[in-house]
Amino acid sequence: MGRRRIILNAFHMNSISHLMHGLWVRPGNRQADYTDLDAWVELAQILEKGCFDALFLADPFGIHEVYEGSRDAALRWGVHVPQNDPLVLVSALAHATKHLGFVVTSSIVQEHPFNFARRLTTLDHLTKGRIGWNIVSSWVETSWKNMGHGGFPPHEERYAQADEYAEVVYKLLEGSWEDDSVVRDRATGIYTDPSKVHSIAHEGRFYSVPGPHFAEPSPQRTPLLFQAGHSERGKSFTARHAEGAFIGAPTPQLAASHIRDVRAHAAELGRRADDITFFTSALVVVGGTEEEAQAKARAIDEQLQVEALLVSRSDQLKFDLKGLDPDAPLDTLDFSRQPTDFRAKFEAFRAEGLTLAQAMRKSATRRIIGTPEQIADTFETWQDAGVDGWNLSYATTPGTFVEFIEGVVPELQRRGLVQIRHAEGTFREKLFPQGGPRLNDRHVGAGFRRVAEPIAAE
Repeated sequence: MGRRRIILNAFHMNSISHLMHGLWVRPGNRQADYTDLDAWVELAQILEKGCFDALFLADPFGIHEVYEGSRDAALRWGVHVPQNDPLVLVSALAHATKHLGFVVTSSIVQEHPFNFARRLTTLDHLTKGRIGWNIVSSWVETSWKNMGHGGFPPHEERYAQADEYAEVVYKLLEGSWEDDSVVRDRATGIYTDPSKVHSIAHEGRFYSVPGPHFAEPSPQRTPLLFQAGHSERGKSFTARHAEGAFIGAPTPQLAASHIRDVRAHAAELGRRADDITFFTSALVVVGGTEEEAQAKARAIDEQLQVEALLVSRSDQLKFDLKGLDPDAPLDTLDFSRQPTDFRAKFEAFRAEGLTLAQAMRKSATRRIIGTPEQIADTFETWQDAGVDGWNLSYATTPGTFVEFIEGVVPELQRRGLVQIRHAEGTFREKLFPQGGPRLNDRHVGAGFRRVAEPIAAE
């Protein structure tokens, strides 16, 4: 039996920088054109022609202020700021493409679920069912403060709110309007049968939403659902809600362990193993020879802005890294005051004899460096661990994606690992070809569907 098809997403952000901070200055990089719709249309069309499945748009939604206790460094180096709304961007890109999917990240803190549900329905209509939602609770504290929450809630509290937020969205998208509620009867002028539109009457700990949903059903109703949870509580949330799970395991072996855990949680909820696809991320640096690829990778590292990387990492860890000397070898630094996650992540770098600056560059995102054949071999290794797809980041946009499409995609297609043409249908049907456009019956969201009452016999 042949291998499964690998799913390819371009991992991007509607901002001056994403993961590889400081590279917006590179010649040919259109990152600084993030406010220019033409640049985005060019990228979307390149990705679609190159057989990518989707454009995945991140959105931290907040200014980083942990480093130095100030926003100044984030503003100075353009670390996720300025940043525009990815949801607004998608409708224009959908018009310029036919098959490319779009995953938008939106935090539970950004918008009330009643209005957000309408945005999802609108995008699902305008994309003809090509929209996905990456469910996050936001790891940037300023996003919570600016939305009136005072500060960063405890870990368990955020997940409890996320569970209820998703429940409200499911009730609105799946259970408010029956499938045949819209009649569009031109003879009578009746558009909607009011008896088939229902309030959701949600009264919960965080939200009170009477309903009904404000928009008529779209092709998928609920968009394709993505999530990235790495704690035990996060894995449980992923198993309950996600159809696409984004994992950051550093090795195929750890990825396989993470995937087994999530699938075990999913099985306890009555879901099947293949109900969830798993994605990891990488920057692919391709060359005609391994030496050429390594030289390109070194040039990228030389241009990465180390202080900008420290700004982003400080917010992720909730710990100010300003006091560490970037040029000092890791084994000379006192890590006793650093968070456990930081110490664990950098222990391997310490063994390599790296300086803090070298470690920060290396940890910006995973690198896969080599010839097309070597890169395809690496993809197969991760696929054997259970990884279904990749969120591919970039050093230069659209240049990194062009190099991947021209160099690596043909080799992957030769091996039967990626699609050679786009399938018809919605985003969900493309990733789960054995299913339909809507959530399958095993998903928690399907439980909120309204079953039509039988017509009583006369």
